[in-house]
Amino acid sequence: MAKGYWVGHVDVTDPEAYKSYVAANAEAFRKYGAKFLVRGGAFEAVAGKTRSRNVVLEFKDYATALACYRSPEYAKAIKLRQSASIADLIVVEGYDGAQPA
Repeated sequence: MAKGYWVGHVDVTDPEAYKSYVAANAEAFRKYGAKFLVRGGAFEAVAGKTRSRNVVLEFKDYATALACYRSPEYAKAIKLRQSASIADLIVVEGYDGAQPA
């Protein structure tokens, strides 16, 4: 079964308030088994638009990734995120198929 992922691109507009979001999202991420693969870090935009911060979270499957986003625990965190940042976020199913030889 393919894993599920959140891919986020974020501009933090209020760094102090964003800390509250980070603290609040931990409850949902812990409950749904999220694993950070990317959390900030250096990057180079080689094509297209970007934001100042990138995040990739991994979940055991796509359904779990969606359930976390739609959870009451994350709903609390969303309100904090919205007042402290501008974000683009997708939930996407991973790929289990063949890879290039």
